Amino acid sequence: MATLLHIDSSVSPDGVSSSRAVTDAFRTAWQEQHPDGTVVYRDLAAHPVPHITADAHTAGFAAPDTHTPEQAEAFAARVRLIEELENADAILIGAPMYNFAIPSTLKAWLDNVVLMGRTAMAEDSKAKGTPVTVVASRGGSYAPGTPREGYEYVQNYLEAVLRDMLALDLDFIVPELTMAPHNPAMAELVPLFEASRSKALDDAATKAKEVSERLAV
Repeated sequence: MATLLHIDSSVSPDGVSSSRAVTDAFRTAWQEQHPDGTVVYRDLAAHPVPHITADAHTAGFAAPDTHTPEQAEAFAARVRLIEELENADAILIGAPMYNFAIPSTLKAWLDNVVLMGRTAMAEDSKAKGTPVTVVASRGGSYAPGTPREGYEYVQNYLEAVLRDMLALDLDFIVPELTMAPHNPAMAELVPLFEASRSKALDDAATKAKEVSERLAV
């Protein structure tokens, strides 16, 4: 049975969040392909993981039999998150842009699962090559050639961490201009927002099926 690790980080609830709407479309299509599969779901806004501490960090570079009680407890929490990553057949991440970057809750999760020599920069990493789809929603447009291209730190950052450090097979779905329906100054961009949203929902369903087909080979 296939396992999907689904991470949401938007502070907005279902029905309001653009990234959640698209991750839901992916998950729905995935479950149609894997009716007997497993979805491990983490809502980082509702249930944040601990920010990494000195004990959790240093324990990752020390032999378990040398851990202090504090290190052992902190590292055990990291290992649970790491094992979810390692045991996933596919990964889905909702990563809305907040102030040009990812939510701090998602950064905290990444800081926990990135462990040098195990998940990161490791030839024998169990997570290596796992397909990961990131829904990188944003209120405006930061695409190449736009005035705010230089402020795009979501995809650039996640490419460095997910693809280059964790060696995951990374794809993005990017719903843009999500603030257009709410900002009068962006009213003329509403049709572009609607087109971007529609494409993102279609892409999510298509990508879920594509990943499922790859796993079946």
